[in-house]
Parts: sequence; structure tokens; C-alpha cells
Amino acid sequence: MSTAGKVIKCKAAVLWEANKPFSIEDVEVAPPKAHEVRIKILATGICRSDDHVVTGGLVMPFPIILGHEAAGVVESVGEGVTSLKPGDKVIPLFIPQCGECSACLNSKGNMCIKNDSIGSAAGLMADGTTRFTCKGKPIHHFIGTSTFTEYTVVHETAAVKIDSAAPPEKICLIGCGFSTGYGAALQTAKVEAGSTCAVFGLGGVGLSVIMGCKAAGASRIIAIDINSDKFAKAKELGATDCINPKDHKEPIHKVLLGMTGYGVDYSFEVIGRIETMVAALASCHYNYGVSVIVGVPPAAQNITFDPMLLFSGRTWKGSVFGGWKSKDSVPKLVADYMKKKFVLDPLITHTLPFSKINEGFDLLRAGKSIRSVLTF
Repeated sequence: MSTAGKVIKCKAAVLWEANKPFSIEDVEVAPPKAHEVRIKILATGICRSDDHVVTGGLVMPFPIILGHEAAGVVESVGEGVTSLKPGDKVIPLFIPQCGECSACLNSKGNMCIKNDSIGSAAGLMADGTTRFTCKGKPIHHFIGTSTFTEYTVVHETAAVKIDSAAPPEKICLIGCGFSTGYGAALQTAKVEAGSTCAVFGLGGVGLSVIMGCKAAGASRIIAIDINSDKFAKAKELGATDCINPKDHKEPIHKVLLGMTGYGVDYSFEVIGRIETMVAALASCHYNYGVSVIVGVPPAAQNITFDPMLLFSGRTWKGSVFGGWKSKDSVPKLVADYMKKKFVLDPLITHTLPFSKINEGFDLLRAGKSIRSVLTF
């Protein structure tokens, strides 16, 4: 029985308001309109960015269906869709790739103008409406993906076909966490062999930065977190030193200067706190150091810092989705995973049924998980 062209009734985790648990609800998912695809989600990861919406750190309209790191299968396509067909295994892309805007056309760019993730955040499809309804109310989309649901609708530019043999409960991480960290090192910073790196924050993304630094041939990778329980995994994935700032009286940038002489070649802030962003900048070499902001910045907070930190020659950059052009890069990253060029298993600490989504978020907030993956 084909569901194409019909409204699908299914389960989704709706967040009705901030600082409340997710509510598993029956929702109606409308058919895809022109240039849209409807996807059956097979697995979705729990990312700290989703939790930032729950806590109000990332401002989005409510009610909303969160989730943006996933893998699924195309159920049906709207008119005019040429790049995907029903049955294709796909990864939704919270940074789409339209191929036509200034960011897509520039070799250095990856943040397609068609994204709904930073800036506008309307929580609606391109036509200004939503495809989700629950209890008669329209439910907002989240950064063009919304994967905490059995079915979702995304724009054709916001999903890409991948190897049909790839395991969804693993490669869903390529939709956000892994690619974001790995690319921050390889694409954004362009870490060189023999260099020294410091990574602030050892969640799933921070650990992926470590993997990227190691893949680039960094000779020293210093991992920093206030939770020392995370150090064993960091070392397993390539960290050479681990530091807990709580064990030191001096500010962390001074500790790093003491360890390295003049600072590291590359530093990465993978937390999303303005204090650690400035500390990471101060930790890199005063003249040729590069510091990359990977953690999502908190809403409505500004940074104050000494401009001399930059005047001496340092570079401060941001990185969204690891700098990868999404449609071009995601299938290649999946292929690399299938060729065992990198591992994802160490990042996945919990695999839970979708109905246990609140438990997954509790594990994240308690610092007991790296990535929890929800399966349907």
C-alpha cells in the first residue's frame, strides 16, 4: 500500500515548551510539496544542540520537533525532485547545499543560504508553512530536518543519497556530530602533520576533532575537560595529554603555554561557552596560532577580549558542519566509514528505542553518554 501523496500518521517527540520533557505524540505528516522529500527515519542521534533548544540556549519557536542527526529512507518525493527517489537511503542535511548561492559557489564556503539553522530560524519550510500537525496545531520544524519523528519532510537540497549498505544506527553521526568535529580539524583548521593541538570539550564533537587531528598527523593533541571520566576515551581516539582545569590554580591558557612554550598551533572550542572561546584563543601560538569555534555560541551573549590577542597574528575562525559542503561530502564520508578509514563505535555509548528519548537526554545532561542513538 503506497503512502505517497497521503498524510502519514506516526509517532514523534514533540517539545511543547522549553525546559519540559519531550512528549511522544501522534502527529500527521503532510506529503512533500514541490522539491521536497518525505523520509522514514531509521535512526537519530541526540546532540547537545537539540538540548540547547530545550534549555533556551538556542532560541527556536515552539511547539517543535527537534533532531537533526539521522539516517533514513525516502518514502516519497514531491514534484520536480530529481536527485532522490523512493527507497534511497539518505542522511538529512541541516546545512543544505543548493549549489547556486554565494556560499555554495565559493570553494571556501559551505553554509548554504537555504539553511534555517542560524539567523532566521523560522521553523518553517520554504513556503512559510509546516508539514507537521499535532492535536490540530501546527508543529515547527527544526533547522530544516526534524528527525525525532518516524517520518519527516525536508527540502530536496537538505538530504543526500548514501550507500544503501551503510548501517543507519552508526552513520547517522555523519549527519552532525562526527562530521562537525572531524571537519573542524581537517577542513576548517587544516591541521598539519607534526603540529600541536588543544581540544576544549570532550563530547562527541570534541572527540571527533581529536580523530581529525590524529588523521592529519598532529604530533601532540591535548584534550581538556572538567569531567576526567572522559579522558580514557579521548586517549583511545588519539589524545596524547589530558588536562582537567579544576586540577590547576592557573588559568587554563597559562597551563597550556607552560606545556608548549608559546602555545599550540591549533585550538578548538567545542563547548559553546564564551569564557572557553577566549581561553582557547589565548592558548594558541601568539603569532601563527589558529583557534576554531566549533561549539554553538549561547544566545544573546557577547565576547570581550584583548584585541592584542589577534593583533599579534593569531587567527580566530568559526566552523559549521566541519566546513564540509554537505551534499558533496556526506556520501564520501559514509564511503570512508565503510572502507574503515575512521571508526564511529567509540562515540556511540548508548542505543535506545525512540520511546526512551527523555532517558537519552538525561544521560547527556548527566555526562554519562557521548552519543545516544535512538532507533525506530
